[in-house]
Formats: sequence, C-alpha cells, structure tokens
Amino acid sequence: MTTTDTHCPYCALQCGMGLRRPPPGAGPGVPPVEVVERPGFPVNRGALCGKGRTAAAVLDPAVRLTAPLVRDPATGTLVRASWDEALSRVAAGLEETATRYGPEATGVFGGGGLTNEKAYLLGKFARVVLRTPHIDYNGRFCMSSAAAAHRAAFGIDRGLPFPVEDIATAGCVILVGANPAETMPPLLRYFTELRRNGGHLIVVDPRRTRTAERADTHLRPVPGTDLALALGLLHLAVADGHLDEEFIADRTTGFEQARAAAMAHWPERVEQLTGVPVPLMREAVRRFADAPTAMVLTARGAEQHSKGTDTVGAWINLCLATGKAGRPGSGYGCLTGQGNGQGGREHGQKADQLPGYRSLTDPAARAHVAKVWGVDPGTLPGPGVSAYELLDRLGTPGGVKALLVAGSNPMVSAPRAAHVTERLAALDFLAVSDVVLSETAALADVVLPVAQWAEETGTTTNLEGRVILRRAAVTPPDGVRTDLDVLHGLAARLGVPRGFPTDPQEVFEELRRASAGGPADYAGISYPRIRAEDGVFWPCPHPTHPGTPRLFLDRFATPDGRARFAAVSHRPAAEEPDAHYPLHLTTGRVTAQYQSGAQTRRVPELNAAAPGPFVELHPRLATRLGVTEGQLLAVTSRRGRALAPARITDAIRPDTVFMPFHWPGAGRANTLTNPALDPVSKMPEFKVCAVRLEKAATGEQQP
Repeated sequence: MTTTDTHCPYCALQCGMGLRRPPPGAGPGVPPVEVVERPGFPVNRGALCGKGRTAAAVLDPAVRLTAPLVRDPATGTLVRASWDEALSRVAAGLEETATRYGPEATGVFGGGGLTNEKAYLLGKFARVVLRTPHIDYNGRFCMSSAAAAHRAAFGIDRGLPFPVEDIATAGCVILVGANPAETMPPLLRYFTELRRNGGHLIVVDPRRTRTAERADTHLRPVPGTDLALALGLLHLAVADGHLDEEFIADRTTGFEQARAAAMAHWPERVEQLTGVPVPLMREAVRRFADAPTAMVLTARGAEQHSKGTDTVGAWINLCLATGKAGRPGSGYGCLTGQGNGQGGREHGQKADQLPGYRSLTDPAARAHVAKVWGVDPGTLPGPGVSAYELLDRLGTPGGVKALLVAGSNPMVSAPRAAHVTERLAALDFLAVSDVVLSETAALADVVLPVAQWAEETGTTTNLEGRVILRRAAVTPPDGVRTDLDVLHGLAARLGVPRGFPTDPQEVFEELRRASAGGPADYAGISYPRIRAEDGVFWPCPHPTHPGTPRLFLDRFATPDGRARFAAVSHRPAAEEPDAHYPLHLTTGRVTAQYQSGAQTRRVPELNAAAPGPFVELHPRLATRLGVTEGQLLAVTSRRGRALAPARITDAIRPDTVFMPFHWPGAGRANTLTNPALDPVSKMPEFKVCAVRLEKAATGEQQP
C-alpha cells in the first residue's frame, strides 16, 4: 500500500495524518483511501479526533458535488451543465453586473479553509480582475478581534507566538472562552502534560465544559463579562503587588493609562458584574503571577463580542503587567479555529489587507504587490467592508449585486442568518464553488464542484504560524476541478488570460514574492523546505533563515520594539436580558461536527454521535418552565425563532442557555444571534444575546 503524508482538512491544528491507498486491483468494497496515524508530526503526534479519522468519507462521490450545476430559468431548479457553460455563466453574471452598476457591485466571499494559494489568488482575482473592493471571508467571524488586539499590542498578529509544545512547559495557563476538549481534542494532551508537570490550568467559561472539568480552577462569568473579569484581575495584580515593574519599564508603554482604567474595576464591582467570587479572582491572579512562566490563551468565547478587541486587549494587559510575555514559555496566544484561518487573512482575503499581511492603505505595500502582479498601483481598489457588512448589504442600492462565494456557507454560519438568507436571495447573481451542495450553494445560480484537501496540493498555516503542506493523495472524480482552475477560467473569460496559474507551487512562488518584506514574510519558505522540515514558521524572510517558532523574545514588532497596553473599560453586551427576553444565549461547537456542518453532516459516524441541534439549560430553569429532558423548545430572540430539544444539565448557568450552531433549518442557532459589530475588528457578537425560552407549540416539528 502507498501512504501519502498530509494534514487534516478541519481545524487550525492541521494535524498530521497519512492517507493510505490500497494496491491496484484490491477489489470491490475497499475504500479508495483510508486515514492512518502520522506520529512524526510534532503538533498532534499521531492523535486524531473523530472528524480527522473520518475525513476521507467526504471524498465519496455519493456525498459530494461531481458536476457543475446551473439554474434552469424555466423550472428554477439546478441542473447539470458542462464546465464551459458554468464558467461562462459566472463570467457573464459578473461582467453584466459590473457593466450595469460598476465594478463595486461585484464581490467575493471566501473561506478560512482555503489553502494559502487559493486565498492569495482569490484576493488577486477580486482586485485585479473584478477591480472591486468587496472581498472578505468567514475568518472575520473567527479570530478577527484577537488579530486586532494582537496587532495593537505587539505590532504583528500570529495566533500563537510560540509552538503548541510550549503550553506543556508553562507554570500556569489561563484559557479564556476555549473548549479544546471538544473543538480540537488532540491539543488537550498539552494541557494534561501541563498539569502533570505541576502547572496550574485556569479555565474561564460560563459552562462546565469537558475542558473546564479538567481545570484546577474554573471561573464561570456571566456571558459577555470577560472584559470586566480581565480588568478585575489586573486591578488585583496591582493591589496585591504582582506587577513586574522592570518588564513594564523596559519593554512596554502605556501602562499608566491601562492601570487607571483597571483601578476603576474594583474586585467587588467585578464580582457583581461577572458572578465570579473575589477569592477565586485573587487566587487566579496569584497563581498566574507567581508562576515562573505563564500564558493567556483566548478563543471565540472571549472574542466573538461587540467588545472583543478590548476584551483580548485586557487579557494581554494582564500578561504584560506581570511580565508574562516576550519570554520563553510565556505570552498571549489565540487558538485559531478554522483550518487556514491564519493564512487565509495573511494573503489578501480580508477587505483591508494585501498579501504578506500588508495594509491596503499603505502606498508602499500597494506598490510592492502591484509590481508583483504587473499592474498599476492606482488600479488597485481601496478597502472594502467587513464580512457581515458585505452580507448585510447584498442586493441593496450601493451593495454587491453579483457575488462569488468560495468555500463558505453563510446561510448557516453568519449571524442573523435568516436576514443573510434574504440578502443572498436578493442578489442579481450568485455563484458558489464548494465541495458539497451546502445550503448556500443550493441557493446559487451556478454551483462549481471543486477538489478538496486530499485531491490537491497546497499550503496552510496552522495556529502556531507553521506553514505546512497538504499533499494530493488521490485524483478528484471526473467533473471536478480545483479552485485554481476555476479562477484561471474565470479570469480568462473576463479578459485577464495571464497571472492566474493552475499549478499550486507556481502560485506559492508568486505568493513568496508578494509577501517578501511584509509582516507575514514567506519569502524563505518553499515546498521542498516544508517537506524537509515538517513545516516552517513565519516570518522567514530568506531561504537560509531558520524560521521563527517563537516571536518577541528580543523585541516586539512595534516601531520602538515595546508592547503597548490597552486602556480599556468594561461595557455591557450590545443586548442584555430584559423582561421580554430574560436569558442569555451563548453558542458553540460539539466534538463531532465542524463549523456550519456542510461536510461533517454528511459523515454517518459523526451524525450518529451528534445527530442534531439541542438547547442546553439548567435544571432550575427547566423546573421553572416545566420542561423535561428531550422536550421540544422554542428559543426566541429579537431576530427570530429556533426549535430544538432540551438537554438539561447543571453544567450551564441558570441564567444562560447554550445551542451549537452546526445545523440549518428550524434548529439554526444563528437565526437568533446578534450581528452587533466590534468597532475595530467588525466581529459580530455571536457569543451572547438575549432570548426567551418556552415549550414549542403543539404540532411544531423537531428539526
């Protein structure tokens, strides 16, 4: 049998795995490829979660797209078409819209699972071919608040400024709004090793998750109050004498303003806001400050808020004030969610960025990238709007009227999802390229079936900033093309026959040149080097550079080399409970499903483990409402109504309910969520909104 070393298609760990093909003539009933462990890859050391182990199931032609589909104008249904007809219809839809309304009426919406090569070429396609400012991606919904705070504090944004293996050596870790036991199980071993080594794990989460059950200390704040908690901890660090005055003086700036803001958040006030007792806060600060090395790691629970950037900034403040940054074994990091959420934004999918994490408003950056692309810098459009703003304006005067979606399913994943569905339906033209017929694809005028992780080669950048190589192991079915082929075909039909290669290595070589000298510098990284080294950490500015596994050890990436404190203050969530909507709703993931579930919902083993949506509520709330286990409930917010069966557990706060967001239809959690945006990152407030809970009406059906 032949085994190809590659990586999992799902989360940002990008776990190493092998794909084993049977010998020729193996006979019927033998799968074309099976997933096997790859112990040599350092991130997961062979461990795989259920999603990774079953990833090959989506390669089955029976569960995925294998031919282009176009909307039949006579019947309104999607019918099979040739590639020439499908690509010509997409090109015509984009061109006719630009002619009628101007290029800004066209747009692109990308995905955090696309390889670096695809993300790079998608951004180039929007700006060079369509000449539109309107490109963003679903990674905006992932870690944009952490990215904004990271850049403000340290001058550069990389999810983790150190390898994941460093977690196990820390004396203390504060894990804020993260549940890796369910979202990225292979990472959990590092927290287990941390505790085995004598370290202390503090988990901040309103729910007693599987991760929180393993913690030494569990802080359970009211949803939407993580900012207040971080400020209260900094107040205690000041009051109880836990500051590292030498580090503050030598390597930071702005502490006095941050301290003044924190001192307005005295412990008793913070306890009243968060529900976290003062003694627990004081113990957490002591553990963190006294540890020789310590980290704060955040995830979506802290970041998906209308004040997410300030919240992450406040947690970074705690690291800086106690000297737990810019030193081996210490620092702030973000647990990136999507498979290429890091690389996806580094190379041009975000509305305001060019390849190499360059700013679209920087004249020097525009000149550099334009030279690589062979265009006049003046022809590059300026920044567009963020992901939700783009979706919210679809089909409206001044909004995008023809949209190309690549590898994303906003009908399920976007906040206020019923409204987003209406806006997608209001488009003059919608094209979707995807592996499966997602809910968004089913709404499209043209659907383009594209190859997936095991069928094509390309790079991704994992949560550590390690650039890795997914290798093709099998040939895609007849009728399927790569995203690079799609962009090449569309560009040629729209009058740009050159500059859109179909070979991923050729695209990566151009990406290297475009990123050279930028904050995310890939110039020294190559396919052969990635193969030889099991990945290379950026920045890596030249071929003999060793790469940078650990950032900030000598200086931070700011002009003066100092980290910057954030002077932030607590403010309420955009929507607080009231008499009509008396409960907090928070959302998240379950182990067996991933993101909008477009792929994992097609895997029988995963569906058996997590067959559908549910509402998690506390026994006291269930008793008050007269609800029994499994009873169908209606959850209502100001944006809509969702149905799901009750799951009664004391792991949730009595004032809070929880729903996972993987399912469409009546159980779609994002029907309820609030699109209120963080003013800096434009992150929607997925993690908290006000709802009411009641028994479903007689005759309503369980989703």
